[in-house]
Amino acid sequence: MVLQHSVFRSADQSATHTPHVTSPLSPSTPPPNLRSLRYLLSVRIPSSHRPFHLSPFRLPLTPLPSAFRLSPPLHQHDIIRLQDVTVAYGHNLAVDGVTAQIPCGSLTAILGPNGAGKSTLLRAMLGWMPLTRGEIRIGDSHPQHALPRLAYLPQRLDVDWDFPITVRGVVEQGRYPALGAFRRFRPIDHELVDRALAEMKLTELQHRQIRALSGGQQQRVFLARALAQGADIFLLDEPFAGLDAPSTAELAAVLKSWEQLHRTVVAVLHDLPLARRIFSHALRLDTRLLAAGPTAEVLAPARLAQFYPAANAD
Repeated sequence: MVLQHSVFRSADQSATHTPHVTSPLSPSTPPPNLRSLRYLLSVRIPSSHRPFHLSPFRLPLTPLPSAFRLSPPLHQHDIIRLQDVTVAYGHNLAVDGVTAQIPCGSLTAILGPNGAGKSTLLRAMLGWMPLTRGEIRIGDSHPQHALPRLAYLPQRLDVDWDFPITVRGVVEQGRYPALGAFRRFRPIDHELVDRALAEMKLTELQHRQIRALSGGQQQRVFLARALAQGADIFLLDEPFAGLDAPSTAELAAVLKSWEQLHRTVVAVLHDLPLARRIFSHALRLDTRLLAAGPTAEVLAPARLAQFYPAANAD
């Protein structure tokens, strides 16, 4: 079954787009309904301006669009580069002139108050939001990143956890881009799914419905799906929101272990103490970029006081 809703503009619409931007989405196209698990399990970065119909059982393998050109960065350890990135909703700027770099293999937190543009910036990296101005580049000099793969972990509140699918069924979605026309699983696909389940300690839960899992387990299911996909860049939207203390500690341990494996993680957060404990780098936004760099510097009390004199630095 194919969902008859295209989130991408057609080629004949591209002429009306801003000349400096090569974004795959139309400024007038609203984001799809993120409460659909079918959508969350089927999105990929679009390859062109052609309409694309989403399927609950298809994750198309596509090259990166021109707004996400692979090119050698200024520094070999920067895997994501944002240059004057600006995103607007109508006449209202959500992200204004952000220029920053995401180091390869880092845990980077995107921080800021509500309405600061954190999730908007994350979606711009995914290609879901049109750029009013600026450019996003992904790539570095390491061979394993010659063709980066992006994976997205949605906010838990955006997922319909009653959707009838098992843990293994979700993780198997990560292999669909690599399958042929008939989408038959090969031995290597089964092996990669098994590896992802094992790494996330979900093997014994693989036949359980996702609605029967704890919050921490549900987050690990999506991380396992990203691993099965073969992703090396993970974009997480509020991954700790709604988790209890044990689940938070569990997810934090997973992300720290990924840092040791040189996997790049970019996560939207509100919790400053959590960012200090777990993340090596940070970007602080309030529509504009306020600070970027090592977390200890970005969240230093003196720097926070420059912008939020009454803020509690914890």
